[in-house]
Amino acid sequence: MQPMRTNSEPVFVVGIWRSGTSLLYALLNQHPDISLMYESDLLLLWPLFSAGRSQADWKQRWDFWNSGLSRHHLDPGHLPDNIPSLAAAIETVGREYADGAIWGCKSPSYYDRLGLLSRIFPRARFIIIWRDPADTCRSIVRASQKTPWFGKTGMATRALLGNVEMKKGRDLLHARGCQVHELQYEDMVADPASSMQGICQFLQIPYDPRMASLEGADRSAIFSHDHHALVKGKQIVARSSNVEVLPPQLKQKIDRYIAYWRQQSGGLWPAYPLALENSAPASLFERASDRIGFSLLRAWDRITAVIYCFAPLPLLRGYRGRKRPYEPLPQEGALQSAKADVRQETLI
Repeated sequence: MQPMRTNSEPVFVVGIWRSGTSLLYALLNQHPDISLMYESDLLLLWPLFSAGRSQADWKQRWDFWNSGLSRHHLDPGHLPDNIPSLAAAIETVGREYADGAIWGCKSPSYYDRLGLLSRIFPRARFIIIWRDPADTCRSIVRASQKTPWFGKTGMATRALLGNVEMKKGRDLLHARGCQVHELQYEDMVADPASSMQGICQFLQIPYDPRMASLEGADRSAIFSHDHHALVKGKQIVARSSNVEVLPPQLKQKIDRYIAYWRQQSGGLWPAYPLALENSAPASLFERASDRIGFSLLRAWDRITAVIYCFAPLPLLRGYRGRKRPYEPLPQEGALQSAKADVRQETLI
């Protein structure tokens, strides 16, 4: 294992699911000086490190959670069985994988954990990617037809209100004086070279032209699911379709929220869509009721993570095996996703 150095701070890439984080990860890791992990998500398993030291089986539980060890081809023998803290665990595995390059992690599951990350790593650098909320939800609906996880109840709620949580986290990072770089998915796919040049300036490293292409990119750590077909291709593709997949009620709700956010931000946020159909802003009652639903969903997600940290592994393996054949699970809420059927996105 490479000795830890204090002159290299982590880079965290964060965005809502289906907002281009995987594409951004693949392009960033084209640079020889960048080696980010793909959804290691150790932060979600914080209870494993809450007793002043790690649980003895933290590596096994982490790999069972989302194949974090095996996907990144990490040798568990190179990682300590006992580690003093969550921060030490994240840094140890990140540096082990990076092998001297810029280390860190890309994860959409961190969209509402930016404040926690900045407390654990005060000098971390953050790259936040945004996308038109309606297009994000459209992509989730399409992905739900291929991967059960995206078809579970409440994904539209998580994705839509997740934008608010990520903006709050972004504002908190700025208030704390953290280093933050933001970009739009729409701009990245239209002109990847310019977007990658901006990131290289932010990271203070020379731009490498390979970052503007998927040719030769290492995507071995990305889950082998059908909804990742585009990022595993050879060309950067901006999906364009005139077929509306969003149910009318969901589309109208998204429009109301965007109208409300634009009203509150003086028309500055969100940047996309460029044009918005005339829509009344989301009412106080709608926002309050959706907030309750969102809070309940996030509470369940956190309970799921706690279960994965403490339930006997044989019991968890048996449960997963009975529900469906094992496959790596992409995000937080894995136990719940085992219960989900492939279905179109449930309305908020």
